[in-house]
Amino acid sequence: MATPIQAVVFDLDGLMLNTEDVFAMSGEQLLERRGLTMTDEIHHAMLGRRPDEAFQNLKDITGITDGIECLKTETKELFQAIAVDHLATMPGLEDLFGRIDALSLPKAVATSSPRDYLNDMLARFELQSHFEFTLTAEDVEHGKPHPEIYLTAAQRFDIPTHSMLVLEDSQAGVTAGASAKAVTIAVPNQHTQNGDFSMATLRVDSLHDQRLLALLR
Repeated sequence: MATPIQAVVFDLDGLMLNTEDVFAMSGEQLLERRGLTMTDEIHHAMLGRRPDEAFQNLKDITGITDGIECLKTETKELFQAIAVDHLATMPGLEDLFGRIDALSLPKAVATSSPRDYLNDMLARFELQSHFEFTLTAEDVEHGKPHPEIYLTAAQRFDIPTHSMLVLEDSQAGVTAGASAKAVTIAVPNQHTQNGDFSMATLRVDSLHDQRLLALLR
């Protein structure tokens, strides 16, 4: 690689934690309560977006009349109940942390989720100490797929974006990283695998993928 990697930025949902599994189940239950069914169109419109944007897309597609705050509260309650038995870190996360730490590269989180949710998720798995800083929906004016959050991360690290490695699982996230000119790695999961990742520097199968680890040498 022409420019050495100087820092690594992680997305949260579906990248570090299997929260997309939990969100999928809570979303299905939310719609079932209203006599509706989750579709690929709805799922894709909500993936990787900030909560208000995701639920507005849901309302636009389904015609649900409930307010966004009501939908957010109900989904949070469903999520918390399901998370007790289903939430876990994604395979390969700890090994990847070890590889990055061995190179003394700083790490950060850039998520479209709210800060209170991020703090809760990191605390559940004692991940807070791994990161130099975290950026959330509240820290930027424009959510993914806009590049603002990754441009902000590079500024915080005081490095050019092209020397920053971004790890994302969704089309919106990959678009944000690539638009910021970061080295953007797509790590799709079962919920995001049909997205358009053509803008990614590299698409890998998991955090265990040797092609990803080869970038960190």
